[in-house]
Amino acid sequence: MKEQWDEIRERIVSAWANEDERRTPETLSAVDRAWELLDRGLIRVAEPDGDDWKVNVWVKEAILLRFASHDSHPFEVGPFHFRDKVPLKTDPAGAGIRVVPPATIRYGAFLEPGVVCMPSYINVGARVGSGSMIDTWATVGSCAQVGRGVHVSGGVGIGGVLEPMQAAPVIVEDHAFLGSRVVLTEGIRVGTQAVLGAGVVLTGSTPIVDVRGTEPVILRGHVPARAVVIPGTMPKTFPAGEYGVPAALIIGERKASTDEKTSLNETLREFPIAT
Repeated sequence: MKEQWDEIRERIVSAWANEDERRTPETLSAVDRAWELLDRGLIRVAEPDGDDWKVNVWVKEAILLRFASHDSHPFEVGPFHFRDKVPLKTDPAGAGIRVVPPATIRYGAFLEPGVVCMPSYINVGARVGSGSMIDTWATVGSCAQVGRGVHVSGGVGIGGVLEPMQAAPVIVEDHAFLGSRVVLTEGIRVGTQAVLGAGVVLTGSTPIVDVRGTEPVILRGHVPARAVVIPGTMPKTFPAGEYGVPAALIIGERKASTDEKTSLNETLREFPIAT
């Protein structure tokens, strides 16, 4: 089986590098097969690699090649009418997931058994681990990787990262808790069991400031495992004066004894801040 996947990968990599190959029957077949494997969870855009993550660039190429080679067409799902290049996933019962109307999950996303999707949106290439909750009006963007036992609260925006091809997608590791209206973009990685308070916004350049010691320690791009994070600001001088720019503050560490299903408020109450 893996040898067949190698053949698919080689065909896709070649077609990506050579535009005249992109609509050949062999390429179209390889792209469709790659999407089937992606939809079934047999391949993925990014995967754990020791303490880091590895991006499978050829899977991103397969996603984009389908968009380039397929036309939009109208289709209906119950009373809803769509026109797109990608259909929606079907058979949630067979997948062992709960999907509450009008949650939308596009073909090419993979959800492990036990995922609950309240009215939300999950895009192509995304992967969500078992036991995770995608709450109301949350968005899991293209290629985002959400681990097991993660709570994605209402209105959370997890951005998609298809390009540049080598860029890591947004990654939320196992048992993390994302509070209401959290926004994650530009390949941010949230470590295992981290807790992000409501309204935290993280881009690749957002300062993540550890304020637990006597001096601030500034991180970017990665929330450490078990960190408890709230929104904050940092002073920055502009020609017009000094202003506060968005930042995130690490104010504590989630205790090992804390129940993985604890509420955000209960976790934040362990620290001397207003909730």
